[in-house]
Parts: sequence; structure tokens; C-alpha cells
Amino acid sequence: MAIGVGALLTACGGTAVAQLPALTGPPQRGGILRVGLVGGGAADTLDAHIPVGTTDIARVVNLYEALLYRDENFDLKPLLALSATPSADAKTWTVRLRQGVTFHNGHLMTGRDVASTFARITDPENPKSGASSLTILDEVVVLDDYLLEFRLNTPTATFDDSLGQYSLGIVPDDYDPQNPVGTGPFRYESFTAGQRSVFTRNKNYWQDNEPYLDELRILNFSDDNALINALLSTQVDAIGQVPLALLEVLKTDPRVDILNSETGMWLPFTMRVDRAPFDDVRVRQAFRLVVDREEMVEQVLSGHGTVGNDMYGLYDPGYAENLPQRVQDIDRAKELLAEAGYPDGLEVELVTAPIQAGVVEAAQVFAQQARAAGITVTIRRVDTTTFFGDDYLQWDFAQDFWYTRNFLPQVDSGSLPTSPYNETHWANPRFLELVEQAKSTIDPTQRNELITEAQTIEYDEGGYIIWGYPNQADAYQRYVGGLVPNGTGLPLSGFEFRRVWMGGQH
Repeated sequence: MAIGVGALLTACGGTAVAQLPALTGPPQRGGILRVGLVGGGAADTLDAHIPVGTTDIARVVNLYEALLYRDENFDLKPLLALSATPSADAKTWTVRLRQGVTFHNGHLMTGRDVASTFARITDPENPKSGASSLTILDEVVVLDDYLLEFRLNTPTATFDDSLGQYSLGIVPDDYDPQNPVGTGPFRYESFTAGQRSVFTRNKNYWQDNEPYLDELRILNFSDDNALINALLSTQVDAIGQVPLALLEVLKTDPRVDILNSETGMWLPFTMRVDRAPFDDVRVRQAFRLVVDREEMVEQVLSGHGTVGNDMYGLYDPGYAENLPQRVQDIDRAKELLAEAGYPDGLEVELVTAPIQAGVVEAAQVFAQQARAAGITVTIRRVDTTTFFGDDYLQWDFAQDFWYTRNFLPQVDSGSLPTSPYNETHWANPRFLELVEQAKSTIDPTQRNELITEAQTIEYDEGGYIIWGYPNQADAYQRYVGGLVPNGTGLPLSGFEFRRVWMGGQH
């Protein structure tokens, strides 16, 4: 890939073009932003409440809006809600809505739409991906058009964090995902699964002056090489999730700028704790010990990342910083495998796919590192559609990607028996007990202590290998303005294209 990109740089005259100046001055209105992303397929969706892949998330963020959201500093901020306030016992949360917000069809957003949105997400016959964080929700009571009460069956001190998930976009009470209507900065124009999505400016958007663009196009690419080439040949204006190994190559093109954001996102290896060989905790511990994490960060991320310690929720106040950094220990890994009944090592299949930059490369590096402990890893590479198809969450040993979340929302999404994406099939009783206690603990110090204890159990016994936290790298033409580093892990400033603008002719 590096050779191919270098050749294209020369063909484009990269060494002969002067460095273009960065955009300055106020944002300009107008223009079309063409965004390139790898992935997508026949399973792509416009449904506000079941985004899975990166292109799904990009569409959701721009068509719909949640009550709250995480900004580029990972701070929880108001969006469609002006405030979300708990009662003294944290069993009732009062949400005051922003007034004057209209859906793309011109109808005013009111509390009735919010109530019907949450009813759709938590429908017991067809629960959506955000339902796992809402099992504590008994009912949403509409007090008036712009005031609601979220009544919970369990005191939940962090319920506002749950309300800030991109998969909880507010939709009208007659919502039809085939003709999607939201309150977001862009309106649906056309959509071809696995190929392209076209959205136009929402002229009635509630945020002053935004969006600046007339049109947003999200284009799917089959692999990173095609994505990079599309940028360098100006077929697209911005690309997300650039392979970190290619950053230095892209920096040699004077027309291109790079966003390199530190994040809490993670690309785990997933071990099913309920099936052999990973139902033996000694095997899981051995697999964690074969990983040279610093080498993984260096080889997979070209050093653009942070070493992981088999725990998620890196930015959570309760993150277990007291636990020792796990390092490679081949001798101990061999001992554990022998104790588990594999004195001569074992063979496993690792399912991988280009679902995120670095995932396939991490699989290759892991296979090399595991050989030293007598573990033979057969890599089975599938396409993105197959990976997220019928067998998703059923693989014995696979990979995945997660964007930055705090601990409790992440647990709701992936570490409970009721979670929509419990890929390791984790169901540790003491862990579940601690999580439930933490959710209902109002005092932040006590809650953080419970989170730390729960994380310690996963650190010792869990089914994830979390080897690092990659930086999020994106690239864009220098005539694109408004993109800023973003700690959420979502590409291209968290996909907040409402703030993006185009400078001059291109």
C-alpha cells in the first residue's frame, strides 16, 4: 500500500505543489462535502436506532439527534434537551426540551415524540441497540410539550450518560426508517446500501447558521488503498479512519491535512468465555500474556496510540489505574496452557475483517506473537458484511471495535447477558452485582470504587484482550474547514459535519 500511495503522490505532482495555507476567517456557506469511509454493505441502514458499522453511525449522527451528546472533549453536553436533572433518589429524571426544534418534515418536536422514540427503542418485541441501557426505564411521562419525566425502576445516578448515546436519536411518533425523518443538520435525499448516501442541508436547523454545507455525500470504499487513492485523486474531500501506518506518507502531500486524535476507543480480541477452549480462565489469561502490547501499538498503530491493560472506559473517573500493567510473559502463558490441559499448545481460528483501521493488522501481529507460546492461530478473514452477518457475536475467537464510552454505558452495550453486543458471552455473577450497585450509587466516590472492583474482575477473568487505544486518524483536503480533534473515537470530528465548511473553489 505504501508503494502504491507513493506512486500516486508522484503522479499527482505532490512534490511540485506548494503547501496550501490553512483556512482562516469565518466559515463560508455552500458546497458539497464528499466523505469516504471503508466498509458497509447490504446490511447498511438508515434506521436511527440500530447503527452497527461506521457508515451507519455517520448517517445517524447527521440525520438524527439525541437529547444529550459527547463533545470533542468527551464532555456531556445538551443537544435536544436543555437539561436532565435527577431527583434526590435518582429514580426520576426530569428532562426539559429545547423549544422550536422541527423535524425534517416541518413538524415541531415535542415530548410526545420523545416518549414514542423511547417506546420504539425499548419495544420488547423488537428492542433496538440502545435498549440495553434502558432496562431500568419504567416509563416516560409527558408533563407538557417540553417537559418529561423518565421514571426508573432503579436509582441510576448516571442515567444522563445513557441519554447521550448516538443510537438514541429522537424521531417523530410516526417514524418510518424507509423514509427517515429526524431533527439533524442534514435531510435524507438518497441511499444505496454499501455504496453511497446523499443528504441535503436542513434549512430549518435549530442551531444558528449551521450547517454550512449544501450537501453531504457519504461514499463507501472496499479497502484502505481505494480510500487513500480517492483522497489523493480528489474524488473525495475527507476520509475517516486512515491506517496509522500511512500517516507519514499522507503528510508528504501539501494538499492534505491530518487529524490525529487521542481517544478511548479500542480494538479488542474477543474470547467466548462459555465455549472451549476459552471457557477455562487459564486459557484466557494465557492469551492475554502472549501479547507484547508495546510492539502491537508500534507495529499496528505506528506508535500512534496508548498501551492497553485489558480494560475499557479509559476516561471513566472509576477506571482502575491501580492495576499493574499486563506485559508479555511467554513462560507463564505456557504454564497456564499446560495447567488447562494444553501442554503442547493449541490451535485456534481467529475471525477478522476490515471493520476498522488496524483490526486485520492486529490479527496478523497477534498470530506471530502467539507462536512463541505454542499457540497456532489460523486467521480467517471475511468481508465486513459477513462479519456483521448472522454469525456476528457467535465467533469463538474474533475481533471488534468500540468507540469511547464510560464504563457503565459500555457495560450495558457489551458486557451483560442482556447486552445487544455481548460478544464474549460474559456473565460473571459478582461483576453483575457490582455493576448494579454502581448504577444506583449516587455518591461518585463510592460509585467509582464499585467500578474499580468490577473492572478488576474483568482484568483477572474477562474475555477481552484490550491491547491498546488507537488514535483516531483522518485526512482531508486543505480547502475543508471546521474539522477538529475529537476524543470520542468517532472519525472526522465525531461526524459532526454541521460544523464543516468548504473554502473557495476546488
